[in-house]
Amino acid sequence: MTAFFGRYRDHYRANFALALPVILSHAGQMVVGLADNLMVGQLGATHLAAVALANNIFVVGMMFGIGLITAVTPLAGKAFGGGDRLTAVSWLKQAAYIHPTIALLQTALMAAVGLAMPYMGQPEEVVEVAFPYYMVLVGTLLPMNFFFIYKQYAEGLGNTRIAMLITLASNVINIVLNYILIYGKAGFPAMGIMGAGYATLISRIFMPLAFTLLFFSLKFFKPERQLWRQTRFHFREAWYMLKIGVPIGGQYIVEMLTFSLGSIMMGWMGERPLAAHQIVMSLVSFTYMVSAGFAAATTVKVSQFRGQKNLLAMKRSAHASLHMVLVFMSLSLTAFLLLRFKIPALFVPDHETVAIAGGLMLVGGLFQLFDGMQVVTLGALRGLEDVKAPMIMLVIAYFPIALPVSYVAGFVLDWGPQGIWMGYMVGLMVVGAQLLLRFRYKVNKMLA
Repeated sequence: MTAFFGRYRDHYRANFALALPVILSHAGQMVVGLADNLMVGQLGATHLAAVALANNIFVVGMMFGIGLITAVTPLAGKAFGGGDRLTAVSWLKQAAYIHPTIALLQTALMAAVGLAMPYMGQPEEVVEVAFPYYMVLVGTLLPMNFFFIYKQYAEGLGNTRIAMLITLASNVINIVLNYILIYGKAGFPAMGIMGAGYATLISRIFMPLAFTLLFFSLKFFKPERQLWRQTRFHFREAWYMLKIGVPIGGQYIVEMLTFSLGSIMMGWMGERPLAAHQIVMSLVSFTYMVSAGFAAATTVKVSQFRGQKNLLAMKRSAHASLHMVLVFMSLSLTAFLLLRFKIPALFVPDHETVAIAGGLMLVGGLFQLFDGMQVVTLGALRGLEDVKAPMIMLVIAYFPIALPVSYVAGFVLDWGPQGIWMGYMVGLMVVGAQLLLRFRYKVNKMLA
């Protein structure tokens, strides 16, 4: 046993060091979301519903855009791992040309989607408040795009700390400006929900500006500044980057759509099941961010070892991340089982809602194991630039398997809210097994 873990010791340390800043960034974003809801919630239920409506529409386009840019990481990571910094900088230039253009097109498209908000069956008073707030969010797409170009490139070089520090600073700015602009403090007029929108816009403009300043001042990026003029924009390379990015964006959309449809089915069961669903989903999202951090680290290390042609280290690095995530998720499962009624009771005093949430905690605790496995393996496959097949696997596991199982278990078999979550677990089991087998197949083929 000691010899077994000895093989992975260095990989555990390296992957954890890469993953921790990403995890802290995700945690910071969750704190900002909580602060937004608490501050806007003081304005009333209509304003809180308006924020939820606007964010639910906006986040779909935002995550697709982030998925497109994520392709920068494995491409730059492979070049950097192979000692070819010039090629890495070339990938950065392709991203710097193509993605802002896409962001402008996406901004126009999402603004047009906003015009359809009155026809989405929402209360008129909610739409009236949500629309201007949503349009401000759409205006944040371009600055976010620039930030993520820097972020994904830096991660490809193995540096996740810079993005973490900027993200955390941006979170502080967002929360402070929320308080000032929503309620009218420090001499500013009270702007209500629009104050929250402007706070988000300013904090997201800060992020690329801060990264640009560091890019032109840090010694870490000196090779980029020296090699930039030696690179050119090439349509073929940019197109290849998009061919990797589009399936990654599609993966995000498939997962989000699956869980959104599950929420809709939960709403058919009534107010209390939906409330319990939201409570436990927030807890599962908290543990998911740990897996997502290790997935990002795995993408970086797999791409770099691939560039070095060190296939054994590449395989062990991915397995090391998988080991750590499964240990963490096992501990999380234990906490979910032991505290399945106590934790939900902190969110809501209603005993029936707490009882439903306790049942969901059982299923949620179990499916976290498979969720951790699938997200880390997905990160490993991204490091191999293998993205099309995984997207197809996600579609198969979620749409013709997970969602029908949710419906049958929840309504036909009358298992209630737990039945819907059983569909989630089955889907995650299927996709986790598929992705793990896919990674083993790809690595063994490369080793052969």
